[in-house]
Amino acid sequence: MRKIINILEISRHFKLIFIVIGAAIIIISTLFTNKLAKDLAIEEQKKIEIWAEATRQFILADENTNIDFILSIIEGNTTIPVIIADENNQLIHTRNVIKPKKNISAFYKQLISKLKSKRPAIVVDLGNTKQYIYYDDSFLFKKLYYFPYIQFAVIFIFFLISFFAFSSTKRAEQNRVWVGLSKETAHQLGTPISSLLAWVDLLKLRHEQDTMIAEMSKDVHRLQIIAERFSKIGSAPDLHLVSLNETLNNALDYMNKRSSQKVAIDCHYEQESPLFIYLNIALFEWVIENLCKNAIDAMDGIGNIDIFVSQKDTYIVVDVKDTGKGIERSKFKTVFSPGFTTKSRGWGLGLSLVKRIVEEYHNGKIFVKQSEIGKGTTFRIQLKQPD
Repeated sequence: MRKIINILEISRHFKLIFIVIGAAIIIISTLFTNKLAKDLAIEEQKKIEIWAEATRQFILADENTNIDFILSIIEGNTTIPVIIADENNQLIHTRNVIKPKKNISAFYKQLISKLKSKRPAIVVDLGNTKQYIYYDDSFLFKKLYYFPYIQFAVIFIFFLISFFAFSSTKRAEQNRVWVGLSKETAHQLGTPISSLLAWVDLLKLRHEQDTMIAEMSKDVHRLQIIAERFSKIGSAPDLHLVSLNETLNNALDYMNKRSSQKVAIDCHYEQESPLFIYLNIALFEWVIENLCKNAIDAMDGIGNIDIFVSQKDTYIVVDVKDTGKGIERSKFKTVFSPGFTTKSRGWGLGLSLVKRIVEEYHNGKIFVKQSEIGKGTTFRIQLKQPD
């Protein structure tokens, strides 16, 4: 059984642990703050009950009552909004309530109704009559109550900014690695390829009739094309209006000659007339070759690869369908990530390179159109039609 190498999965586990720890901090902080808020609510209720009793004694005060002490209790409430109303909900007195400049009567009527539905009134029994005290949460309590949500929003924004900053830094670092590796590869291949070209030309002069030399020449030129492809990574490629049909046919001819006879590769065109589109031929052929090589690996060297070319309203579609092992739906996007591979060998850069060439260099789009385990996969490439 092949060992699945997936660097991205390891990175995802670390991200998940980081998110879990962050969520745990938020939950613990929220629970603790809610506990404080409940304790504060109980304390405020006790203060209002004392305030209500002080109000009752003030109303019923006689010459023996310590008015100064009662007033100090009443005036000591500077944070909790209080409304005193009669049995008919008519306003008698308010404290710490900011009233509007207009529609005052309607405002108090609405406020009494709101506070009445929020919690039961504290009844002040004056003997012949009764008064009802309604109170709202203090500003301090409201700040403490909403603090966890504000904290959560701030932490979420922080995580979001950190994620985008990390992703941008990681993407920039990957780009530098891509460009550096590609340029160095092209540079290292350049000298031996030039030497091989010279040797092949010399052999042609000495053995003109030898067909093996012609085949060697094709392979050396192939190496030259590969070096050219690597040299274009990191640079804005030149796009030319070319025949998509011819480009695909050239790529498939190369793959047919170098793949097993047990693999059938066919291209199906929706219309007979050739489609013209802006491409960098060397890079786009690389895309098709990579998709075909991946398909051959997925089919274990036995099966069919069908390429369907069609024309939509504003773009051209190229579907590459194989009869391989298929891809799990959860990995439809992951397969394009650097480091993802299910093979025992390889760096998992093929599809990542394909995505880069299609989307960054040709302003197109590539994705897994459909896949079924044991039946095969279809990759779809969308390219904009020329104006």
